[in-house]
Amino acid sequence: MIRVVLLIPTLDRSGAEKQLTLLAKGLPRDEFDVEVVCLTRGGPFQTELEAAGIPVTIVGKRFRFDPFAIFRLRRLIAEKRPDILHTWLFAANSAGRLAVKKTGGPKVLVSERCVDSWKSGWQFWLDRKLISRTTHLIGNSQAVADFYRTVGVPAEKLSVIRNGIEIPEPLPVEDVSKLREELGIPVTSKVFGFVGRLAPQKRLKDLLWAFELVVSHGLDVQFVIVGDGPERERLETFAKQIRVDDRVHFIGHREDAASLLPMFDVFWMASEFEGQSNSLMEAMAAARPVIVSNIAPNRELVSSEETGLVVPVTDRVAFAQAALRLLRDPDLATGLAESARARMTGEFAVTGMVAAYSELYRRIFAAS
Repeated sequence: MIRVVLLIPTLDRSGAEKQLTLLAKGLPRDEFDVEVVCLTRGGPFQTELEAAGIPVTIVGKRFRFDPFAIFRLRRLIAEKRPDILHTWLFAANSAGRLAVKKTGGPKVLVSERCVDSWKSGWQFWLDRKLISRTTHLIGNSQAVADFYRTVGVPAEKLSVIRNGIEIPEPLPVEDVSKLREELGIPVTSKVFGFVGRLAPQKRLKDLLWAFELVVSHGLDVQFVIVGDGPERERLETFAKQIRVDDRVHFIGHREDAASLLPMFDVFWMASEFEGQSNSLMEAMAAARPVIVSNIAPNRELVSSEETGLVVPVTDRVAFAQAALRLLRDPDLATGLAESARARMTGEFAVTGMVAAYSELYRRIFAAS
């Protein structure tokens, strides 16, 4: 039996946390003994994990740098004696590697989920300093792995395991109508959608500009923005300034965000950097036509003119033109959406993701 501890800052309902939960629940129980440790606090996914019989422990980190939390984590690792410590996201990646012994401790696998151009100098310094304590680093896209190669991680310590996606059954037309009614959206309107954190790198202002350009063509359109974050108030103000606030619905964080996707006639995402977007994958799995910014992680999911449309980052006119093209050519929109769903079903199922991690765990364990 291979003992695995998955370490993550929280179990909030976000992308990395969802992937960890899917992995923990999917690992074969006859081969892996799995526990989850949260560095700071639990969250919505904790209930789901515990219901599946997976123990969750909270370390209780209180400060940005909390040596007491690292001490408690070190003691916890010594008590649980995992064969593999698999860490997720910067805070847990740092604390986990600082907490293990340089020799004789568990093998440490680090998950990086984004092209982390946001990191400051001290964070990159710490990442480099901890490479010697890293058995293996997993990126969720080739772009992420390539980024960390430039940071200094040797190629032999790098792998790519892409996110897994749950493929939903198509939603009945009457259920889609109920969703529209819930949000006060007319049946006749075409709906644009975005799901994600309202943060600067998502470039929601570009999408609002593009939406205003679409509105200027006299079309009956609405824009639903699902999610919350530091940019929300500024974006709401901007929507008023360009006079589209009566057509833009900021509905905040939703536990059922994935269930809203069938309501969207167009899903778009303008991010300037990503890792591998769960919301984009979910939109494709739900057979929604997608328009995305031309960054490497998006191109790994969307082949332009085949499974969606790809336009230059920051190009608001191009986003508007692509949206108008899909609205005016329903056959194109349907074809792209069906191809997108087929790709998610064939290449990004949860079972494939779990199998890839299982094989990596076996290989790392066998080499110990």
